[in-house]
Parts: sequence; structure tokens; C-alpha cells
Amino acid sequence: MIPEKAPKEDVFYGSGDLKKDAHIPSFDKYKELYLKSIENPNEFWGDIAKDFFWKTKHTGQFLEYNFDVTKGEIFIKFMEDASTNICYNVLDRNVHDRELGDKVAFYWEGNEPGDELTVTYKELLQRVCQFANVLKSQGVKKGDRVSIYMPMVVELVVAMLACVRIGAVHSIVFAGFSAESLCERILDSQCSLLVTADGFYRGDKLINLKLLADEALQKCRDKGFPIQRCIMLKHLSREAEETPLGSQSPPAKRSCPDLQVPWNPKVDLCWHTLVRGASDECEPEWCNSEDPLFILYTSGSTGKPKGVLHTVSGYMLYTATTFKLVFDHQPDDVYWCTADIGWITGHSYITYGPLANGATSVLFEGLPTYPDVSRMWEIVDKYNVSKFYTAPTAIRLLMKYGREPVQKYKRDSLKVLGTVGEPINPEAWQWYYNVVGEKRCPIVDTFWQTETGGHVLTPLPAATPMKPGSATFPFFGVVPAILNESGEELEGPSEGYLVFKQPWPGVMRTVYGNKQRFETTYFKKFPGYYVTGDGCRRDKDGYYWITGRIDDMLNVSGHLLSTAEVESALVEHEAVVEAAVVGRPHPVKGESLYCFVTLADGLTFNRTLEAGLKKQVREKIGAIATPDFIQNAPGLPKTRSGKIMRRVLRKIACDERDLGDISTLADSSVVEQLFQNRCCPDV
Repeated sequence: MIPEKAPKEDVFYGSGDLKKDAHIPSFDKYKELYLKSIENPNEFWGDIAKDFFWKTKHTGQFLEYNFDVTKGEIFIKFMEDASTNICYNVLDRNVHDRELGDKVAFYWEGNEPGDELTVTYKELLQRVCQFANVLKSQGVKKGDRVSIYMPMVVELVVAMLACVRIGAVHSIVFAGFSAESLCERILDSQCSLLVTADGFYRGDKLINLKLLADEALQKCRDKGFPIQRCIMLKHLSREAEETPLGSQSPPAKRSCPDLQVPWNPKVDLCWHTLVRGASDECEPEWCNSEDPLFILYTSGSTGKPKGVLHTVSGYMLYTATTFKLVFDHQPDDVYWCTADIGWITGHSYITYGPLANGATSVLFEGLPTYPDVSRMWEIVDKYNVSKFYTAPTAIRLLMKYGREPVQKYKRDSLKVLGTVGEPINPEAWQWYYNVVGEKRCPIVDTFWQTETGGHVLTPLPAATPMKPGSATFPFFGVVPAILNESGEELEGPSEGYLVFKQPWPGVMRTVYGNKQRFETTYFKKFPGYYVTGDGCRRDKDGYYWITGRIDDMLNVSGHLLSTAEVESALVEHEAVVEAAVVGRPHPVKGESLYCFVTLADGLTFNRTLEAGLKKQVREKIGAIATPDFIQNAPGLPKTRSGKIMRRVLRKIACDERDLGDISTLADSSVVEQLFQNRCCPDV
């Protein structure tokens, strides 16, 4: 399962000295705790639970479950008879019990440099209680669903914590999604109220969010589901007399007092007016451990999103523990996760995990390249960020501009770097390690999903040596396995389907409103296992390497090829900054390799380069992996979280225009450009 000893060859540690302060200072200590978490989970999670407040204590088994569809209904129950409130644990406990009221909870950094805000734990608690009372005044009660459609502002955190304070279930919809996507999610979760904002800037681009929200609400009405209340935050159209949230907030650098905000007095309510008259005291609603906490929609292979449901206690303990150990959180850290709260990364590692540990975080509204490509490193120096968590997509984007924009800033506060969202190719890992972290900082390359709630495969700083591109070892309580197509467990070095043999506290409980889809998607293919949908390779040292979605495994002339492996070989070429590979049906080989490549600035795609790329893949992997087609791709179809939507690329490769739902794309205009650049294979 895990190796007896940490390997000594082909690994990295980082030269920074974490060992004296780290929560897990050695590989042996990691192994000891891991085995305890598997062999005695009651004791392991019981010790962790002692750090939290429980209205009623847990008495029975910590974990009960069934992963085998042939033996009955799938279920996971964690500390089922206990009751608590997450908002109380992440705010009241820190303010009153831990005396952290004056500690900074968030440094908010707006889209424009200099647009900033500081919010303490005490202030955050007051604002959350006020908005919780606002929700109650609008008739929201325990179990009701509330849809939140907001930019990356502190009020987004306030809204989600206000929901959980009163036992309501939040459904956050990323503010980059379309009105149709928002409508679809409101209808699926039957939300009773919408919380939104007037608008926001994303770089230079103005997003009129209220206009989109109104369009979504009209679509809901047209489909027979009218929402009676919409609460709107004035973010860009702030009035001069209004006091913004927090203690050190200048006026917005780029406010829009003339922003045209549609208003329906029968439905719309002003956040500021409602809050002004609300009490800043609100008793929490005590919830059972397995009560629903939130619904978050994730992409489905059919194009119809799945409403992933997480519950109270298990998610709280798991996000708190993974945050503390994976980032080696220390009391004086300043932590920055660059994700959006509209995604699971933002739920788990901007809001719940950090706040449960009393951490100070940076909350960033802007883009990594606005107003220039040094913005991220400027922020790192400005707030003395010590723990930094971002996506491989962002790293590869910044790699295009070389070292100089990074080295303009010191970055000497950095201690741990993290990656999230997709497997990181070794070249980007090396650049992140050598240039950004200057070989000092361990990189925690975390593998997890919306469904897992938190990290499941990850290095631990100072404890597990790193291999560039490897998710390394399982987190505590997680038991991975690799299966072949027949569902047989493979031992030793092997490659196949990544599955998990038992639940951990933070795993999803169901697909909201669709138990059958939950069981079919995650448990039907291999009864007795949670199926991730990802391929995985385990090397001779026991390290796990995510090879990509199983539907991104190609069978070429009887050989199973990983698209991620081919992509990595392409990106190693100095001309290529990003690559995506999909299969295209072939009458002889079964599947052929169709590759999309994005070139470095200033370079031209031509036949000489194409031949060089084919040669590189052939030399790196073998003749069987030689691409059949390579297409120039100035941009790739990506979701807002940075994941490449490969089902769209497969359609382009086959010249099929029926793309299904592409509302989650960050920029849908790249699709037509890719169709125009398409190779025209005569097969």
C-alpha cells in the first residue's frame, strides 16, 4: 500500500528547513499515522474531533458504509449521532475559545492593484450573524437551498457561512457561468432565494452579473419555478455613504457608479439596506453530522452537471485536517489559494479548511496576468505569503513569459507551494520548483475531486519526498487500489483504474436528487469500490501518478496509451507551452492520436515543427505513440477552473458540430477557431 521506506533516488525535498516545525516531521511518522488511520479510524478521527465543538457528542461507530451495490444501497455515515455547526466551529470557536478575534481572517485583494480590504475573525463573525438574520427574515430555514452567484468578494464568504449558521444548504454557482447554467442549477436544487451582486471586473472585462441573474430568474419563471427573492450586493455601484465590509477599505479603484443595474422591486432586495437593520447576534442552528451542508455542481460526461452533496461533520474534519497537514499550517502563516470559491477548491481550501484552523488567507478577485504578468508575485511579497496554492494551468501560462516577471519580486516568504486541478507535467513542476520556489519550497501536488471533498493523494511537506508530477501517497484514512478492466486489484508497479476501497470522512454522500446516478457513476462498474474515473500508475517506489480521465486513455493498435503521457512529451519541446491529446476513430488502428498544441509567443506552426514534434513523441514514448495529426491551437476549450474540456476536442477532431452543453467554457470563441484550424484527415 505504501512503501516500507522513503526512496532516496530521483526525489526532491526542498532545501527549506520545515522539519523542526512540521506537524509530521518524517516519513516514518507519516507511515505510523497512516497505518493508525486505517487500522484504528475511531481513535484517529476521535483525536481530531476533540479539537472541535460538539453540541451533542458522538457515541457509536465513527464510520459506517456500504460500497458494494450488489449488497444493497450505497451509504456513508460519519459520527451520525453527533451534532454541531460548522459556522460556530470556524468563527465563534476562534473568536471566543481561541481568542483570535483580532487576527486577520482575510486580506482581500481586488481586481485593481490597491483595491484592498482587511477583515478580522471578529468582524467576519459579526457580518455573518447579520446576514444570517437577514436570511431568516426572508423566510429561509434549516434545509432550504440558497443559490449564491457572486464574484470573489468577502461577502461571498459571509453569505455561505450565514447559510450554514442557520442550517440552510448553499449552492454556489461560479460567477463566470451563464444565465442558462445558473437557471439549471437553481431548478435542480429547488433554491428558494438567490444572492448575487451588481457586477465585477475580470481584468479589463466588465461582467454585469445582475443582468445575468435576472435572465436566469426569468428562465426559471418560464419553466414554472418562480423565485420570490433576490438579494443584491452593490460591489461596483457602491454609494458613497455606504460603509464597505471590513476595517481598512478604500473606495473601489474601479467602481462603476453609472453601471446599469436592472431592478424589480417585487423581487429584488438591497444587501446593504437589509444588513443595516440586522442584529449582529445569531444563535447557530445545531445540525446532525449527516445533515446536508452544501451542493456543488460538477461536470458530467453527459454534459448535464451533477449536484455533489456534502454533509456537515465529516467534511468539516476532513478539510480542517488536510489543510493543516498538507500545507503544514503554522499560526503565523499567510496562505493564498488562487482558486475561485465557485469551485470545490475554494470551498475546501479558501473557506472551510483555513478558517477551521484560524488561518490568515488572501482572497483574490483578479487575474494572474492583470494588469501585468507579475501580479501574483507582487501579491506574494505584499502580504508575505508563506503557503501558495495554484493550478498547473496558471503555472504554464506564466512560464510563457519566462523568469524575469517572477524574479522582479523577492518571494522569500514562501515556504510551501501547492498545485491543484489537474496533474502537473514534470516541466511545469520543475519551473515552479526552481524559479518560483528557488529550490527551497516543497511542492504539494494534490489529487482530489469535487466528490472527494479534500485531498486524497498528496505529498506532505518534509515527510514525503517528491517526484515531479506525482501525487505521491494516500492521505490519512484513504485506501487506494489500481484495478484492471476485469476489476482485479493489481499489485506492485502497475497501471489501470484508480479506485478507493473505503470511505474517508469528507467523501460525497450522494448526487442531489438522483441517488441512482450517484450509484451508477461511482460504484456500479466495480462493486465494492469508489471509482474515481481516473487512470493511475503506481511506480516501483509506491508513488501514484494520475494519468488522466479513463476516457482519456487511448487504445492504439491494441496498446493502451495515456493522453497525459503524450501531452507531457509534446510540452517538453521548447516551442510548445500546452498540449491536449484526444482519440479519433481509425479504421485500422482502432484509434489515432489527434493532438492540439499551443505554441510560445511569436512562434509559427509549420510542417518542420510538426515533424519535430512527432519525432519527439516517438523518441520519448515509442513509435506506437507517434501522433497521426497535430493541430495548431492558439487556445484550448477550458472550464473556468482551468480543466481542458476534452469531449469538445474529440468532437472537433471528428468534425462533429453537435457539442452538447458548453456553457462551462471560459471562452467559447476558441471552439470556432479550432474548427477552422482543424486538420482534415482523409481516413
